[in-house]
Amino acid sequence: MLCRGRGSEVGSPRSDVREYNERAMRIPLWLKIGWAVWLIFWAPIYWRQYGAQNFLYFCDIGNILIGIGLWLESPLIFSWAACGLLLFQSLYIIDLVGALLTGHHIIGGTEYMFDPNLPLVVRLLSLFHVATPPLLLWAIWRLGYDSRGWKLQTLMTWVVIPINYCWRPQQDVNWARGLFFHEQHAMPGWVYLLGYLIVAPLCIYLPTHLLLQGMFSRRTLRDRASRE
Repeated sequence: MLCRGRGSEVGSPRSDVREYNERAMRIPLWLKIGWAVWLIFWAPIYWRQYGAQNFLYFCDIGNILIGIGLWLESPLIFSWAACGLLLFQSLYIIDLVGALLTGHHIIGGTEYMFDPNLPLVVRLLSLFHVATPPLLLWAIWRLGYDSRGWKLQTLMTWVVIPINYCWRPQQDVNWARGLFFHEQHAMPGWVYLLGYLIVAPLCIYLPTHLLLQGMFSRRTLRDRASRE
């Protein structure tokens, strides 16, 4: 049994006020409002530039999940988004920084950020890819890690990727038809699709989950104990 100092007994007015303040300050209000305003500004510009199918990219879905997660202060939503986004957003950052420093794209995928034909405002808005990983890690550190997140990301993949495969296939959203936005022809499409739905959860989401679980194990256990 944990010992509490004088004036901190469970149910005392002081402890109740302190607990309320701690809960209220877990996610700053300015961040919640700021992200909501940014979404309102970002969504119509992206819609006009790229079309509706662009919002089925996992990174764009992640923006909406983060917005919801901020207001709900939900460890589950942040854990869900992190399992699906951390790897690819980190690779995005590496490629972008590498291109800025060396003039060459180490991995690929950020070439459009240097395209003068693309409106500057669109390219600047795309910098959310850089902000997402630290924000997700910070939110999980603040709120705790929920081990169910990778399962929700898997379920979302099983819904979204078949839609990407069938709807405007020429866009190859989320690489639903081939890697690096090039439709593959090495195997039947349905084989590639089935492999995607199996490989992504096992080789990306699960390892990310295990990494996050290890990084935030103390916070996860502590939060779990406080709920019991």
